[in-house]
Amino acid sequence: MTVDSIGKALRALRDTSGLTGDTVARRASMSAGKLSKIENGRTLPTVQDVDLVLSALGVSEEVKEQFLTTARAEVTEATAWRLLRRMGPWKHQNTIRAIEAGTAGLRLFQGQLIPGLLQTPEYATAVFSLPPALPDETRARTVTARLERQATLYEEGRSFHFVICEHVLRWLVCEPAVMAVQLDRLVSLSRLPRVLIGIVPLAGRMPDFPMTCFSIHDDRLVLVETFHSEITTREPKDVQTYVDTFERFAEVALYGEGMRTLVEGIRDGFLPQQERS
Repeated sequence: MTVDSIGKALRALRDTSGLTGDTVARRASMSAGKLSKIENGRTLPTVQDVDLVLSALGVSEEVKEQFLTTARAEVTEATAWRLLRRMGPWKHQNTIRAIEAGTAGLRLFQGQLIPGLLQTPEYATAVFSLPPALPDETRARTVTARLERQATLYEEGRSFHFVICEHVLRWLVCEPAVMAVQLDRLVSLSRLPRVLIGIVPLAGRMPDFPMTCFSIHDDRLVLVETFHSEITTREPKDVQTYVDTFERFAEVALYGEGMRTLVEGIRDGFLPQQERS
């Protein structure tokens, strides 16, 4: 199978399944127009696109792996943020939601921002107000889509392990009062039975450089965020690199009451003087 034939092969699978394009597109969290362009060879699908469509079709793991092997070998896995912005950033949030829905164990490392699954509405709004700021309506739709993803934190059969660098908790991407509420939410979510939150303290020796943020989905997929693009990799050796990096940071992170004490101390520093007294 060549890359040029992937779209036609996906169309053939859909025809065999008896599902309509609208149904498959909805299950894959993409527009019917995008699916049509993929099937007709007018849009080059990413590995992520192929995986979502195959999952929507309910094909066997053997068939899925044949398609993904071709996609991994031939299709670029870096998507520029400017393209995602042009398509509608709330749609990208829906794509991530679909990926998370198919993930039993999620591990996420953050050295830049509070993870999206843990953000308050006010913090998320501040994040999407950073340059290049989104138009008001687009920002509101994107924040709503991000917050809707958070329902997965309460679903049975899933586990979440977040590792966050301490400096992330101190960076003022929003007003101090908003930051204080955000840190309160971290403390609250850390008590959920399937959510593990670790903080890498500034004190102590660092195991590596926090060059970028990334998420690991069941040891099969890694999403990496850079300044210009989001990179998807399923290459086993690359996935293992990120697993090893995650474990190094996780080993020096604080958890449980130690984590909560650290976060609460930073939170108190953001509170107005009269509230602390």
